[in-house]
This record gives sequence, C-alpha cells and structure tokens, in this order.
Amino acid sequence: MKLLIMGPQASGKGTQAALIAKEFGLKHISTGDLFRAEVAGETELGKQVKELLDAGQLVPDSLTNEIAKKHIEAADGFILDGYPRTATQAAFLDTVTAIDKVLVLEVADETAMERIKGRGRSDDTEEALRNRLAQYHEQTKPLIEYYGEKVVRVDGEPGIEDVTKAIFAVLGA
Repeated sequence: MKLLIMGPQASGKGTQAALIAKEFGLKHISTGDLFRAEVAGETELGKQVKELLDAGQLVPDSLTNEIAKKHIEAADGFILDGYPRTATQAAFLDTVTAIDKVLVLEVADETAMERIKGRGRSDDTEEALRNRLAQYHEQTKPLIEYYGEKVVRVDGEPGIEDVTKAIFAVLGA
C-alpha cells in the first residue's frame, strides 16, 4: 500500500501516519523528520534547512524530491507525511511511484494555531506557522484536485482516536 497523508501544519498528519504505518506494516516517511535529523546532525544540508524553517519557509522542491526519492525507492509500502507539498513535487513523485490513496486531514486554521502552541518545536513560532498555513493553502491544497478520485477527506478536528478510527475504516482495518 502506498499512501499519502495531507493537511495543514498541526492537523495530526505525523500522529496519524505513525499509527497507520504500525497498523498496516508500512514505512512512515516524514520529510519533516528527515529535515529535523539533518538539522540535529548539523550537516551542511541541515544548516540550510534550519535557516529556511526558522524563517517559516519550505525546503525547495529539488532538494525535497531527492531526499524523498531515496526513502520511497527503499520501501515496499509506505505512508508519505509532508510530501508532496507542491504540484512540482507531485509530478516528480509520479515519476517515482504511483500513490494508491490520499488521506486529507481537514482542520480549521484556528485549530492548527491552538494545537501548535503545545508542540514546543523551535520552528513553531506563530509567525512561521501563519506563513506555512498560507503556503499550504496556496501550494498544497490544490493537490487535492490533482489526486482526484484517490482523495479521501477525513475530519481532523475530533480527538486522535476518533480520527484514527475514521481513517482505519477507510483503509479497511
């Protein structure tokens, strides 16, 4: 199974992706985790990524594509979390593999802002989040139309357990 989970920042993508990966024996590929590992390792890439994330920017498509490709090609089944974010990334992903289903966690921007306050990550400033939410609406939300019939919308507003049950029902667990 090759899945993609989408939604604005703090919609629960990472939490749900981890639960889905465990339930279905999939590799959880999170570009955010990959980037944070680079930052923690203080690599050259990590320094570039940190500067971008601290400014509330996204990592460029070309760099993100290459990092994601390496991990996608190494997995039989996976759930992508935070990738693709743009039409360019989606088109690149199509050259690497076919996605079976796209889960879209829908939450209001206000919910995302409230949830973000409890995460405590250095890149979770209010200004950075507002910038990332604007980028999500402008660049990522159009991918819902791009993926068409593969898309399943899930209400991400309820608690974690309720969202998980809804997703598992869609995936047949």
